Amino acid sequence: MQRTKLIAETGNATEFFYRAWQYESAGDLKQSFVERLRQFPRQPDLLVYGLRTLVALAIRAWLRLYHRLDIQGREHLPRDRSFIMVANHASHLDVLCLLAALPLLKLHKAFPAAALDYFFVNLPRTAIAAIAINALPFGRQSCVRQSLERCRELLAAPGNILIVFPEGTRTVSGRIGAFKPGIAWLVAGTNIPVLPCHLDGAFDAWPKGQSLPRPKTVRLRIGAPRVYASYGNGREPLQQITSDLQRAVVQLAAKPQSL
Repeated sequence: MQRTKLIAETGNATEFFYRAWQYESAGDLKQSFVERLRQFPRQPDLLVYGLRTLVALAIRAWLRLYHRLDIQGREHLPRDRSFIMVANHASHLDVLCLLAALPLLKLHKAFPAAALDYFFVNLPRTAIAAIAINALPFGRQSCVRQSLERCRELLAAPGNILIVFPEGTRTVSGRIGAFKPGIAWLVAGTNIPVLPCHLDGAFDAWPKGQSLPRPKTVRLRIGAPRVYASYGNGREPLQQITSDLQRAVVQLAAKPQSL
């Protein structure tokens, strides 16, 4: 136990206050590096933050040069509150493009929901998911409710960004699949802004089953935020939210290219 002395000037007198404090080590200090990567929420780590920023800069340069990434609608991104980005899922490029739309300083508070049974099964994938994209482990087959609760807790904190692909998996045809209702359960009856997003060209650039991406143009459109505070948690309202978000993403796909 140590004591620190606080000095406060009050008129001509100096008052001394003593406050007891005790040093407590970080909760993950005894864990291995791999264990720290797999846990969530993760403790702040300056090394990981630095690596993530460097990787992000390299990825953004690659997306711009190799895929001529065009991002439209950045003005819709909220600046001072937590929000969700919802997009179609055509490729592994999707999450990289959505992260590229965010300011660099926001990267450490942006959490793409990533399949627990795919991205957190071995060391290379875990390192990529945790360090490069700051992924939130999401159970698709089991622990779905616990994963959704984790997302809800994340959004309750200020300034966090959740990236979700409601189809649940990458398309194999290039068409947008049916959205699952988990996203509706997260936002029904809340003031959390949800931004519909559409990725065009990602499927042609890197379809499921293709080992390496091809130099195809990719375009990301970000729509205006939607709020579902007036909706309840019943089956019908949840389906209405799900359908509304899917329509919003599809409508973004139909927008003409800006000059």
